[in-house]
Amino acid sequence: MALSNWTTYLGRSTKLLRDSSVKILRMEGADAPSRAPLTLFRMNSQQDIDQFATGCDADIGGTSTVHLELDTSPERNKGGESPATGRFWGDMRLQVKPELQGRIRGGYAGFRSKPRPTLFGEMVDDVSNHQFLAMRLRLGGDPRMRNSYFVNLQTDGPITTDLWQHRLYFQRNDGGWEDVFIPFENFILTNTGELVQHQIEMMRERIRTVGISLLGGNSGVSGSYDLGIDSIRAVNEEDVTRPPVIEKDPSHGI
Repeated sequence: MALSNWTTYLGRSTKLLRDSSVKILRMEGADAPSRAPLTLFRMNSQQDIDQFATGCDADIGGTSTVHLELDTSPERNKGGESPATGRFWGDMRLQVKPELQGRIRGGYAGFRSKPRPTLFGEMVDDVSNHQFLAMRLRLGGDPRMRNSYFVNLQTDGPITTDLWQHRLYFQRNDGGWEDVFIPFENFILTNTGELVQHQIEMMRERIRTVGISLLGGNSGVSGSYDLGIDSIRAVNEEDVTRPPVIEKDPSHGI
């Protein structure tokens, strides 16, 4: 294990031990739970970016491309809270390699946080005291792609292919930064891209990974995509600065 990875590993282990000790000392449940905003991830340094993994249909024979990089462009970060943010970008293509025509479907790219092992088990996030997932984002690229972004949550459950999913709805169309709020209760359980028939309640005490996917193949659109990401947080209604979009279609177009 490289020195930098070992340092990160020990840092996570120390944080997990400290947080667990604080919960015990407080005898959690005797005091009112904190409603303060909880930062899950930031994307303001290369170390932040390194916490995420990427993938796209090219991994199985498609032709899309995917990049997740630290973006220090003054123009793209104008109006944001940091001079550096994450940039998820590439080309969404529906074509696949000729020999795979009819066997696979193209039109997918995404990223998600990597598992966070520690000396005491994997680190997870407890968002059970919060009502909304809050993401500060900047939408760019081909306008046709704007309705094909989804946010995905993976919980620490027995079925590793289960994902809780919700479409991302943007209000701005000028490339500026905006806060997107999604009620946790509005996420839909999916498995390998398909809606799970019997929906259950999300285990919000153990959020394992967070990610964003672009599903151009589902909507039949292709083109360049470009999404800026500054932060991913869990908040309550007093921190919501705009009304969240309430999804009317329970399938979310999956």
